[in-house]
Amino acid sequence: MNIRRVTEADIPRMVAIAEAKRVEYEGYSPVLWRKASDSAPKQELFFQRLLTGTDVIALVAETEATLLGFVMGVITTAPPVYNPGGLVCIVDDFAVGNPTEWGSVGAALLAAVEQEAKARGAVLSVVVCAQQDQVKRTMLREAGLTVASEWQVKPL
Repeated sequence: MNIRRVTEADIPRMVAIAEAKRVEYEGYSPVLWRKASDSAPKQELFFQRLLTGTDVIALVAETEATLLGFVMGVITTAPPVYNPGGLVCIVDDFAVGNPTEWGSVGAALLAAVEQEAKARGAVLSVVVCAQQDQVKRTMLREAGLTVASEWQVKPL
């Protein structure tokens, strides 16, 4: 497995993986994560914009010509009411093509993004994960992350 920086050519394959994850998450919370009918082109534009940011760490894992997963970390400051001691790496867009590969591909991507984030001065990793995404949650726990907050939702 090779981990490398994302190129624009990777974006369609990343979007395909993200779309599958989006369908899965919609099953967990059909209101909050209701998939938009035009989510794929919107995600493609979003990824293209992210790649131009100097505060973004964008990595893919691949074997030969197969994209296995991706991670996007954004280096930022914490909200002004918190002081974690430095910059924060927020990982929201993070998925693998095969859920059974969270422990291998996902863990390797997380380690790589955290290593680069630390080199850029980040002191805290914040990773978004659905409550019911047990395989990803297990990998995150095994990587030393702990749950800091959860969103509670209710239709109004």
